[in-house]
Amino acid sequence: MKLTGMLTITLAFGAAAAWCQIQPPTGQRSGPGVQAGQDAREPEVLKACKTPPPARGGRGGPRRGAGRAPAAAGPRPYTVMEIPGVIAAGQQWKEIWEVDGNNADGIIGTKDGGLLIAQNDKSEVVKLDRNGKVSVAYRGTNTGGALAMNAKGALFLVNRGLNPSIEELAPKRKTLANRYNDDPLDCLGGVMNDLTADSKGGVYFTNTGGGSGLFYTDAKGKITQYGEKLGTNGIVLSADEKHLFVTNGATVAEFDVEKDGSLTNQREFGKLEGGSGGDGSTFDSAGRLYVTTNAGVQVLGPDGKYLGLIPTPRGVISVAFSGPDSKTLYTVSREGDKDWIIGIPTIAQGAKGRGK
Repeated sequence: MKLTGMLTITLAFGAAAAWCQIQPPTGQRSGPGVQAGQDAREPEVLKACKTPPPARGGRGGPRRGAGRAPAAAGPRPYTVMEIPGVIAAGQQWKEIWEVDGNNADGIIGTKDGGLLIAQNDKSEVVKLDRNGKVSVAYRGTNTGGALAMNAKGALFLVNRGLNPSIEELAPKRKTLANRYNDDPLDCLGGVMNDLTADSKGGVYFTNTGGGSGLFYTDAKGKITQYGEKLGTNGIVLSADEKHLFVTNGATVAEFDVEKDGSLTNQREFGKLEGGSGGDGSTFDSAGRLYVTTNAGVQVLGPDGKYLGLIPTPRGVISVAFSGPDSKTLYTVSREGDKDWIIGIPTIAQGAKGRGK
């Protein structure tokens, strides 16, 4: 069943959509729903940085959450080929929900077979249930852009507005971390991108600026940077939390996770095909890694071996397993000024105990 965000969420969504159509040009905007790098107030914040941000290339550009994809060209033809143990040949993506604006990103699965979806422009988190019904789960985020849930059910959000932060939404709503080296996170430059949460109450997150762009905040909000020569985007912990995987352009980097949450032994886990940079990622119960790219969802085995591509009708940016028995692969498709949630039946099953 195809749904539209303006008809299914709340009447407030209609007002938000109208706001999106009349918003002033970049550089004159401010407030929730505006990313920090596009906020008119940001230059004043950056003047106080003890460590100035590096020169920007990505902020406000076409990367995940940072801007819009090219103007709509319509869905492209595709044919799903068999990937043994993953998906049967001939399966088709089904359009579940669509919404105007930058309003679907950082999806995670829920235990009841639904999805939680971060809405950048609307500064809300919505719940899409297994029957396609949408409701608002959390309001008043600061341009929230991606979600993560740890094995204990704690829910976290990365806020991309002025004064970016890692926010805990549940069980208690609070700011987990918003400063690094005694500077606000604005001073990293780039865009706060993706996150994954461990069972100790800590969160790993990526940023398009700040050198390696890979960070860990412990449960007390202390942030440490890791990695070398990384162009980060999507990030995910293994189900046993012993390994961390982060996209690095057309490759995926792997780290060992120590007991205190620190990262060691950076290495290349696997390569993506087609020259596309990787974006969002998730695991299945067999330890296979799924990475979104412009061509579709690329699948790597537990050993990093490339297993194949699940092509999509449009480029995709975020991915998670959910649905009945966690055997539906959902992804966010983005083109022009629209986002879609699409789903496809799989043989593989999502990993238990994690949101993505």
